Amino acid sequence: MTRYQHLADLLGQRIQQGLYQQGERLPSVRTLSQEHGVSISTVQQAYHLLEERRLIVPQPRSGYFVAPQKAEPPMPKLSRPVQRPVEVPQWSEVLALLEVRKDKSIFPFGGGSPDLTLPTLKPLWRELNRPVPSHRVEALFSYDDLAGKLELREQIARLMLDGGTQISSEEIIATNGCHGSLFLAISSLCQAGDIVAVESPSFHGTVQTLRGLGLRVIEIPTDAQTGMSVEALELALEQWPIKAVLLVPTCNNPLGFNMPLARKRAVLCLAERYDIALIEDDVYGDMAWEYPRPPTIKSLDIDGRVLLCSSFSKTLSPGLRTGWIAPGRYYDRVLHRKYIATSTSTPVTQLAIAAFIREGHYHRHLRRIRQHYQRNYETLSCKVRHYFPDGICVSRPQGGFLMWVELPEEVDLTRHAEELQRLRIHLAPGSLFSASGKYRNCLRLNYALPYGPRSEEALRTMGEFLHRVMQAD
Repeated sequence: MTRYQHLADLLGQRIQQGLYQQGERLPSVRTLSQEHGVSISTVQQAYHLLEERRLIVPQPRSGYFVAPQKAEPPMPKLSRPVQRPVEVPQWSEVLALLEVRKDKSIFPFGGGSPDLTLPTLKPLWRELNRPVPSHRVEALFSYDDLAGKLELREQIARLMLDGGTQISSEEIIATNGCHGSLFLAISSLCQAGDIVAVESPSFHGTVQTLRGLGLRVIEIPTDAQTGMSVEALELALEQWPIKAVLLVPTCNNPLGFNMPLARKRAVLCLAERYDIALIEDDVYGDMAWEYPRPPTIKSLDIDGRVLLCSSFSKTLSPGLRTGWIAPGRYYDRVLHRKYIATSTSTPVTQLAIAAFIREGHYHRHLRRIRQHYQRNYETLSCKVRHYFPDGICVSRPQGGFLMWVELPEEVDLTRHAEELQRLRIHLAPGSLFSASGKYRNCLRLNYALPYGPRSEEALRTMGEFLHRVMQAD
């Protein structure tokens, strides 16, 4: 983090904590320069950044003043999905969302990709571009071990200690991204017609995997701060023959919460009582803003019923297509499923990532992106308050780079899909995140990219669009 960014964050915190009140004059550039031992240029850059965040306003020949702030919008309420198993639709909408990614003129607020421009990724790019010596050709381009390269699995086992999970490299299977891990987990546990419990809202990719395997889904009410309702899950387990529970308890997609440890224990206790499996999607877990990162449910598991799935798609790059699964007691089933589904993984990317981790670059990169995404969130949340209509609810992510916005219930964004496309803005409508098609008044926003003039214009346009929609509806 640069000095001006650090100073801007410090002043921003003081404003949000009320140490500087709305309309109050801030210290002069020269005063701050002397107080913090930085150059006048550094203070000016910090003030400019606070202007972009709309926390302060300049007044000619008078200095800088705390800007009037809209009240912070409330959090989304506990979700109320359909309380019965349902078939999963929405494939055409998901396909349309994927197609839009090809058009680079459309601003990607709706995607799930990280920022690939950060300098801390350069050692990885160098590793991937390294010339291949003759003695390494066979290791890099022949068939891989079915479980994946040992070098990578050893590094993953070390990384998992950060989340409290103590397993050996022999208990880990490399996969084709986290999506591949989830597919292996679900298909190893379930047969067509079985019921799987999920959070509501839930990641659309997972929901479509369940659809493709012919499974039925029961959506469990989920709180935007604390996660899946334990009481609702228990009631569902009493009523329905649920085969597995699938959840994203840390840096949840799309709500961004970190499930409290006590609730993680309660969910695991229910799984033990009803003798079912838990599939834990931890793909965003390493990007939690708190340190040390929250423990996984897997770290609490003593009888191997938790299948932990993750990848480097969100922390490094989705194009690497390198993930893993720690399937516990289901190891043999998952390994066989991998053999018949995809066979081996790609050695080149596995070995490059293993070297990136081994040489200390991965943890440096994590420190950078945690700060980067938290700053981006603070900026975007201020802009959302400024441009979006009153009456919205906004999630408070605790990590990752995704936030959830809930509009008044009468707003139906799916009715305005064509107009949104004409505005050249890529949104992920809330209905994609529900097996029953709920949340038509919601959307998910990506704040991975640094806020700049292009994102400013896109958000302003989106705000004007939402004002029109709310007036019309």
